[in-house]
Amino acid sequence: MSDSRITAGVIYKAVLLAFGLVVAAVIFQALISLILGVLIVVIVAAPLSAFADLLGRWHVPRAIGASLGLLIGLGAIGGLVALIVPVFTSEVNHFAQELPSIGDSLTRRLGRLTGSSPAHITSQIQHFVTSYTHNPSKLLGPVASIGASVAAAVAAIIVVLLTSLYSAIHPEPLINGFMRIFPIPRRPHVQHILMRLRTAYLAWLRGLFVGMVVLGGLTYGGLQLVGLRFAAFFAVFTAVAMIVPYFGALASSIPPILFALTVSTDKAILVGIIYILAHQVESNFIQPLVVARTVKLHPAVVAIGVVAVDQLFGFIGLLIAVPLIATATILTDELWVKPLERGDSRAPVEQLRRSSAEGLSVRARR
Repeated sequence: MSDSRITAGVIYKAVLLAFGLVVAAVIFQALISLILGVLIVVIVAAPLSAFADLLGRWHVPRAIGASLGLLIGLGAIGGLVALIVPVFTSEVNHFAQELPSIGDSLTRRLGRLTGSSPAHITSQIQHFVTSYTHNPSKLLGPVASIGASVAAAVAAIIVVLLTSLYSAIHPEPLINGFMRIFPIPRRPHVQHILMRLRTAYLAWLRGLFVGMVVLGGLTYGGLQLVGLRFAAFFAVFTAVAMIVPYFGALASSIPPILFALTVSTDKAILVGIIYILAHQVESNFIQPLVVARTVKLHPAVVAIGVVAVDQLFGFIGLLIAVPLIATATILTDELWVKPLERGDSRAPVEQLRRSSAEGLSVRARR
């Protein structure tokens, strides 16, 4: 017979293990928020620091260079918004005014395509709407939540911008403090990894900006070519949705295709083809030219990574999904793959152990 005795020591260890797992889960959630915040600050500070370095060649102080870079960035965003918002707002207003007729056309078209009666589809939509109309608390809750979220987002943006600006003006204390965590023999390698990450973040920002402009322009021109109304509205929505890789492209194509379906099936097919071609041009020609090989990630890795980022970091994480995936890829490459390719079968565990021993011996000699 097997010995299945449960002693007090076993119970004690099990309780300690359960408690340790709970504490680890709480710390992990806190660390996720901290990592996300730090990464956003680094991504914003990277172009400001690069712009300050560029102006520093002409002996412009870093404080002026970084501040000027932030003002130029905010001015560019503000000018783009001022250019797009009037047309965008006008089309949104027209779209809202015609929404009832669009809904009727869409339900009739879907009824013919699916075999369901338009009245059944309309009743389902009306039931969903009246569930909020007859219960204002269900509507006020999301509205209040959205208001609080907007206020928190504005405050977070201000904090991120100020922190990023200060980090770009005085990067040395942060970098030197981070480097001192590692043993002296490993610091050049750590600095190399930091430079790779910085290059990847800058390339992603450059590719994102150019890709949004190109994709929005291609979408707008294509929708205008086939005569679809509200082309500017759909083009801006498509450009913004590009921030989320692959899934954003899929989500941005659904509204214009459904709207084109209210006109005719042929026009919906044409709109779908336009979106496929525009995304193919952007992903296969624009991105490789702009981003080069700094953020070269396999599409399957990005698709799986986006799902993982959504589960770990939520919606905010999706906005910087590519930098997060690039960070994980670069760290894996530098800390695991390259040591293995050099023939170090003990990497990375033995390498970290050896680095710690070297650091202790250096401090002992001091």
